[in-house]
Amino acid sequence: MGQRHHGHQGHRTPHGAHGHHDHSDIDWGEQAGHLEEQAELFEPLNRQAAAWVATWQPEPQLVVDVGSGPGVVSCLLADVFPGARVVALDGSGPLLQRARARAKRLGLADRFDTLEAQLPDGLDDLDYPADLLWASRSLHHLGDQRAGLAAFAERLAPGGTLALVEGGLPSRFLPRDLGIGRPGLQSRLDAAEDRWFGEMRATLPGSVPETEDWPGLLTAVGLREVTSRTFLLDLPAPVPQAARAYAVASFQRGRGMLADLLDATDLATVDRLLDPDDRASLHHRADLFVLAAQTVHVARR
Repeated sequence: MGQRHHGHQGHRTPHGAHGHHDHSDIDWGEQAGHLEEQAELFEPLNRQAAAWVATWQPEPQLVVDVGSGPGVVSCLLADVFPGARVVALDGSGPLLQRARARAKRLGLADRFDTLEAQLPDGLDDLDYPADLLWASRSLHHLGDQRAGLAAFAERLAPGGTLALVEGGLPSRFLPRDLGIGRPGLQSRLDAAEDRWFGEMRATLPGSVPETEDWPGLLTAVGLREVTSRTFLLDLPAPVPQAARAYAVASFQRGRGMLADLLDATDLATVDRLLDPDDRASLHHRADLFVLAAQTVHVARR
């Protein structure tokens, strides 16, 4: 619900996993609608981030969106870089089908391709090295993140740029004191999500513990000129309906994911927040907002 680690804008995220022990069998196609809606809501943040990345790589010929999901950000990258061919790379065929349909609707199909492949080996299926490789919250799904970063770096053209979206801050939707339950609910949800994320990472095939020093890791795999910047999505109350729907969907997925990591009082509060007949719920609250911070790390080969 806080989405510190995996609140990903239209790319693949663990939200919607069927119970927090089932970390590997996630039906991404089932989540497609939620991923698309989230990406569309986060479009201002991603557009700012892409514009910043463009100051590093202003005219790439080939842009690869690694872990693209339904292609919302892939199409945004095609818009920001009008001279580029864009490849949306993902392991989910249904999500890539949505990506192709979106590109066609937006008139981008003539320079938009998809590649169904699993990371990191699927990068070898690219025909050419990338001038810009955009990897938003896909790296943490790999057991060996350092090896994954090395694979990303190897697929860059000389002088090419890697934009890695990892980290940031937990998203916020509600004030500390909601008027129901105990104050500080979202902080406790963050703690539960951290536990969930640690279990998810530990159960990945070939999992290797790694300090999440992203600039340090980028340097360690041979990239240079590493820097980072954080971008905000700030939707104050009263929020548009799309933001309210995003908050509800996030809490619904979080409830399924974290139910056995919460105490009875907090679980009851979450249930009230999700009850459309409860005037204190997310469906009706006038104080609902969306505040998200996501960090982009860039480096050059």
